[in-house]
Amino acid sequence: MQVGDKAHVSRTFTAADLAIFQGLAVQSGAALQAVPEPLIGALFSYLLGVKLPGFGTNYLKQEMTFLRPAPAGVLLTAMVEITRLRPEKHLVDLATLCSGPDGTRYCEGRALVLAKDVGA
Repeated sequence: MQVGDKAHVSRTFTAADLAIFQGLAVQSGAALQAVPEPLIGALFSYLLGVKLPGFGTNYLKQEMTFLRPAPAGVLLTAMVEITRLRPEKHLVDLATLCSGPDGTRYCEGRALVLAKDVGA
């Protein structure tokens, strides 16, 4: 791992996905038109636990600022980028971003994780 390393994942949440989420959340009412914030947060969780830093990563902190609703049916790309390594404490700081294919930013923030192999 080094500063500047990045990982990303893309996903389109359909109206059917949002209906399933709505049912699990025991929310009634009109169908959701925007991707719920926890689903966007889950993309970052996936990246941190599977891609970068990967297996054995433990979340310590996450800050997410949602800039606008992400509409259903839009391809969303979540990205994490290492901004700082603290090997003596096994800490990794990362910038987080979720955007659409046209560059529209839906969410941005930071994450702090504890990782097994930060390096020296």
